Amino acid sequence: MSNLVQITKIGIAEMGVVKGSQAIRTSGLGSCVGVVIYDDERQIGGMVHVMLPDSSLAKEGQLNKAKFADTAIKELVDHVVFNGGRRANLKAKLAGGSQMFQFSSSNEMMRIGPRNVEAVLQQLEKLQIRVLGSDVGGNKGRTIEFSPENSLLNIRIVNQGVIII
Repeated sequence: MSNLVQITKIGIAEMGVVKGSQAIRTSGLGSCVGVVIYDDERQIGGMVHVMLPDSSLAKEGQLNKAKFADTAIKELVDHVVFNGGRRANLKAKLAGGSQMFQFSSSNEMMRIGPRNVEAVLQQLEKLQIRVLGSDVGGNKGRTIEFSPENSLLNIRIVNQGVIII
């Protein structure tokens, strides 16, 4: 995807922030959603790998805010702003949210991918952050990489190639 010198890799339920010519990448996006929030003027961007739609699904103990859409988006915004992004300049791109398996029941709880996408979009709307591009749904896995230097999100889709948004 990229020949950049420094690539920050984030795993499931993790987040990170990069600047300038650095890049940030996550893989293994099936039903999970990779969300990028960035300030293109200041060349700073953050990424979170959201696993579930709602923190009410959390078990007892320490809450991992990056794991849930309802807590991860606000937390990522705070990280990007803390690292120099301007709140008024923030934009978003996202990918993932596949329905990886077919279920015979129409149980809403089994629609994790679509529910993750809906929850992410709801939080972005609540925070008044415009979504400038997305590649969501379907039934394929994805790997994404973002560079704040050019604000491009490279999306590698299993058995389909690469698209750039």
